[in-house]
Amino acid sequence: MVPNDELIRIIDLLNTTYESEEAWHGPSVVEVLREVTPELAGRRVTPNTHTIAELVFHMTSWRIFCVKKMQGDADFDITTPAKDFGALPDRIDGFEWEALQMELSLSQEELINELDKRDDDEFLEDIVPGRGYTYYDMLHGIVNHDLYHTGQIMILKKILQVGRAGVHLQEEDDPYGSPFGQSRENDDYY
Repeated sequence: MVPNDELIRIIDLLNTTYESEEAWHGPSVVEVLREVTPELAGRRVTPNTHTIAELVFHMTSWRIFCVKKMQGDADFDITTPAKDFGALPDRIDGFEWEALQMELSLSQEELINELDKRDDDEFLEDIVPGRGYTYYDMLHGIVNHDLYHTGQIMILKKILQVGRAGVHLQEEDDPYGSPFGQSRENDDYY
């Protein structure tokens, strides 16, 4: 039997990124979403930015994409903005926000369950149906995708919370337009 060491590492990465409270990279997806209210989830920072709710829908869509591809569905794709980021209402209520988070959680379970069906690592070098990359690349890609969008959500949360607190900066306070000013007190990296 071919070993499945790499598959085990990928599953661990997916779970750590999604829900671990001890991930070395910082807060997991679940941790970042924990304090997001429906109001914050549905608010847009500017007209051309995605909401937190849209980013959660997007993360769910790409997990479903991975599951469908692992099931051999060459035709499944996310080709429209409605399939990719959703056609969500301008305001998200508590039920809708809970449903979006539940769908994300279920898509995580589906992805892990699909991976658990595999007995070895051999499939990781196969090309994803309808694509030009391997399952290995796709699965590592979804980990990176989660980290990227989790970082976006963290930034959106901070911006929206500052805006909700009624803090308004003058342009001369920060020439770069940061809602945090020039102080490093809100910067997690210093």
